[in-house]
Amino acid sequence: MSDHLPLFEDADIRRVLCVVAHPDDMEYGGSAAAARWTARGIEVSYLLLTAGEAGMRSRDPEEVATLRAAEQRDACEAVGVTDLSILDFPDGLLEPSLQVRRAIARRIRQTRPDVVLTQTWELEVGWGLNHADHRATGIATVDAMRDADNPWVHRDLAEQEGLEPWGAAWLLVHGAEPTHLIDVTGEPLQRGIASLAAHREYIAELGGDFDPRSMLEGMSAEFAQRTAEPGVEHAIGVAVHRMV
Repeated sequence: MSDHLPLFEDADIRRVLCVVAHPDDMEYGGSAAAARWTARGIEVSYLLLTAGEAGMRSRDPEEVATLRAAEQRDACEAVGVTDLSILDFPDGLLEPSLQVRRAIARRIRQTRPDVVLTQTWELEVGWGLNHADHRATGIATVDAMRDADNPWVHRDLAEQEGLEPWGAAWLLVHGAEPTHLIDVTGEPLQRGIASLAAHREYIAELGGDFDPRSMLEGMSAEFAQRTAEPGVEHAIGVAVHRMV
């Protein structure tokens, strides 16, 4: 096939920071990659910019924020992620502002990752029109990666907090047109499915007959058809950008 994609080489990766807008955003494939990485001894941190408090129409936002944080902790446990940060930017109103960029840059300098994974900023995506918060998160993360590496941007992070500049080598964008695949065959996919299923009450709120297993198995099997590497039965696609 002419559209075969290479696997992303993660043998030398030591730390990964995943930046998304809401609880459950990592779980539509990204958490299976996180499960692969944690099983290999890679340190994986999650940064959620909002608590997803506006995501359930039937419940008050304060109640929802607490509920979704608890479900996200369960989702993290399923894939071996112990470092979870949830910020309090407003769900549904997120912008790629200097404040948001600074918050992401701070976390990059704190965790010092080799890889930053985020969600696509494109308006039109495979499942329809992308959420405003997702688009803002992707754009803010790209800018924050450069901010984190620049000693003259957000100078207070170094001067007041002791957080020296850090340049992550790779940006991985989930949901974009992929340039590479991540092999999640076997246990990583199963743990990824469990992490999505952990968002029990949120999924129930969505209604319909949504099935985490069939969705993730089907999506990852389709991606796996785009590699020539033997033994890859399930994969997720990412757009890979070299940053330094």
